Amino acid sequence: MDIKQISPFLSVSPQISPNDVGILASHGYRTIICNRPDGEADDQPETGEIAAAAERHGLTFHHQPVVAGSVSDDDVDTYATLLAEAEGPVLAFCRTGTRSISMWAMSEAHHLSTDAILAAAAVQGYDLESLRDRLESRSQHEGTTAKPLHVPTHDVVIVGGGAGGLATAASLLKRRPDLDVLVIEPRDRHYYQPGWTLVGGGVFDRSLTERSMASVMPDGVRWQQTAVACFEPERNCVVLEDGERIGYRALVVSPGIKLNWQAVEGLSETLGRNGVTSNYKFDLAPYTWELVQSFKGGRALFTQPPMPIKCAGAPQKAMYLSCDYWKKQRRLDDIDVEFYNAGGVLFGVPDYVPALEKYVEAYGAQMNFQHNLVAIDGDARKATFQAGDETLIREFDMIHVCPPQTAPDFVRSSPIADDAGWIDVSPETLSHPRYGNVFGLGDACAAPNAKTAAAVRKQAPVVAENVLAVLAGKGAQAIYDGYGSCPLTVERGRIVLAEFGYGGKLLPSLPTWVLDGRKPTWAAWFMKVKMLPWIYFDLMLKGREWLAEPQLLPHEPTPHEAQPAQTA
Repeated sequence: MDIKQISPFLSVSPQISPNDVGILASHGYRTIICNRPDGEADDQPETGEIAAAAERHGLTFHHQPVVAGSVSDDDVDTYATLLAEAEGPVLAFCRTGTRSISMWAMSEAHHLSTDAILAAAAVQGYDLESLRDRLESRSQHEGTTAKPLHVPTHDVVIVGGGAGGLATAASLLKRRPDLDVLVIEPRDRHYYQPGWTLVGGGVFDRSLTERSMASVMPDGVRWQQTAVACFEPERNCVVLEDGERIGYRALVVSPGIKLNWQAVEGLSETLGRNGVTSNYKFDLAPYTWELVQSFKGGRALFTQPPMPIKCAGAPQKAMYLSCDYWKKQRRLDDIDVEFYNAGGVLFGVPDYVPALEKYVEAYGAQMNFQHNLVAIDGDARKATFQAGDETLIREFDMIHVCPPQTAPDFVRSSPIADDAGWIDVSPETLSHPRYGNVFGLGDACAAPNAKTAAAVRKQAPVVAENVLAVLAGKGAQAIYDGYGSCPLTVERGRIVLAEFGYGGKLLPSLPTWVLDGRKPTWAAWFMKVKMLPWIYFDLMLKGREWLAEPQLLPHEPTPHEAQPAQTA
């Protein structure tokens, strides 16, 4: 926990977990206020779980959800009332603590000077300068018209500190070291998510997939550790969760994907126990391996939701690695393995299916297509699937779940989203069709490519080239061919390396005589386990574009550029 004491009565912090409540109680806190709506992020604990923990420890809990970027006067008044009536000390939290301290600042403006409030917040690491006019207005009287706010503007603002955002930042600065690049990212940890399947298969230790955000932030980048609430592309601005606006000349949006655990009834309540696991969560991948090792016999289910999802091969990779272990331990004959796929095919690119089917047969796995997981009763160990108009209930001893996935809420409700809620982009240039200085890449992008880190590795240089072209007043020249890669770990020591682009076209990085991705090979395994983490951290996130240089079209002058020079 990162607790910031604002006064002897009030402290604020980023998101807490149910396990943190006991620590808060031991430190003397008597009241907890949650200012975060449920479902803001896929890694967010359920408010009800924190409230239940507070009740167990004798603490009072209040849930006052406040929408990021839209803190109203009514929100401030409600917050002030809660504080006035609360038994202290009080701990208030939201995603980063910014909403909680912002409402404290505005509730205190009637009797503290603006400078004193801003200084107190700054001491705790919160820059509330964007609230100065609003604080001064509240300190005078209600209804005072605030002066227009100064909006800080950067050459490039990047939303998201994941693979897409940082790779793009590094590619931009490789080309223009003097560029003013701001990355907006609330998390302080960065994850190598392609490694989580290997954690769940007992190959990687979880710690190898986690680094501090500060350590992977490219040199020369400014990092603002907060969250974006909404976009104002007509004004070339993003709005942060405390209401501050940040201006840009070009915007890159790569916030990742939302794992919608709540879409499966009962799933959130039973994750991490009752034999229910998922390699899609950093803290659950080790539990997958624990279950696999201890599993002696019974029914093991593996599920895949409707597309799109990130790393579409991950659900079946979990099955293959589990089966391989059970086979080597001579347990597989006592285990009923069933795979439930909401789609209609084993893999979307037909060239790779024959090799996969051989492993499905060798492991004796039962394939069930057009079956979508809709509910889990963890205590009863029952999973409910929808197959057309029919409902199927299957008992299980272990189940690995891949959750349904969507674009983040603040993207889906924004003007940069398409009708399905994804970042609307040209599939080739990755630029927005209506806002020419806005670009999208990564898992939240609407381009019809596979949502993988390998795709981001090819997208980032394309976006970097096209951003610089826009800043120079030129048209986009770099083209993305839809490349994506899915290393399908069919057994420990063998991988089917699927590499393909738009329309399922095969796009192998190496000649087939060197590595034929349609066959399971040790070479592909070596690349996945030994080379790809190095390529990710030491090449991709540092702007080194080995085998990822973008294709550039010949430059055609824009009408402005084509105008003849004026003569005296």
